[in-house]
Amino acid sequence: MFVVKLGGSVITDKSKKYFFKKEVMDKLSIEIKKANKDIILVHGAGSFGHILAKEYMLNQGYRNDEQLQGFSLTHAMVQKLNSLVLSSLHDKGIAAVSIPPHVILKLDDHKPSKMDYNVFRDYLDKGFTPVTFGDVALDKKLGFSICSGDLLLQMLAKHFKPEKVIFALDEDGLYTSNPKIDKNAEFIEKSTMDELENFTTNSNRYADVTKGMEGKIETIKNIANLGIDIVLLNGNIDNRLYDTLIGKETKHTLIYGEKK
Repeated sequence: MFVVKLGGSVITDKSKKYFFKKEVMDKLSIEIKKANKDIILVHGAGSFGHILAKEYMLNQGYRNDEQLQGFSLTHAMVQKLNSLVLSSLHDKGIAAVSIPPHVILKLDDHKPSKMDYNVFRDYLDKGFTPVTFGDVALDKKLGFSICSGDLLLQMLAKHFKPEKVIFALDEDGLYTSNPKIDKNAEFIEKSTMDELENFTTNSNRYADVTKGMEGKIETIKNIANLGIDIVLLNGNIDNRLYDTLIGKETKHTLIYGEKK
């Protein structure tokens, strides 16, 4: 079984409000169908969630009643994106079902407090593909906050111990610096967590890691510490996801889980 995250930067244009990349999503749906693997799918909120969440400062928790409208609007828009993702999966013959995070989990000061994993297992056991997504959620301390797709990925990996966790990004994987601005950036094909730690610490290049990766280093570290391998690949390139799912060689970054 795999846990796969489709990044918001892959299936939406983050610079354009509510812009869904249907052709990209359809391609990924075909690859998922063709691979025929048990998958829990997570997708980011992209331009459907981040813009509104920032406007209403939802990640800071409850400050005023105006944010209640912002919470509702943000959830409605990420739910709309989720419906578009589901529609693409359905069109390609995948029995996908939506599992909205705000219904099954609660946070406490941004951290997971409780989560109903049984709903994922029940759907998997019956042959469905569960699909969840970055969303707003109730927070015991803050009133509400944001449950990111990366946090969901980490929680699901810890509970289900998948064969691999896969990030589909808008980059080929991890580089020694940002390849968009540094022509000497070197692609990292494989790495242990210790090697990645040494790279980011000794070279002080956290800020230079490709933009899509900056906020993911901690998530990757936590998943690797569970002993689970992590793959970072370019979701925009044909068959990168498919090849990875079936175990075929393709360009991606593989970070080995730390075996206990």
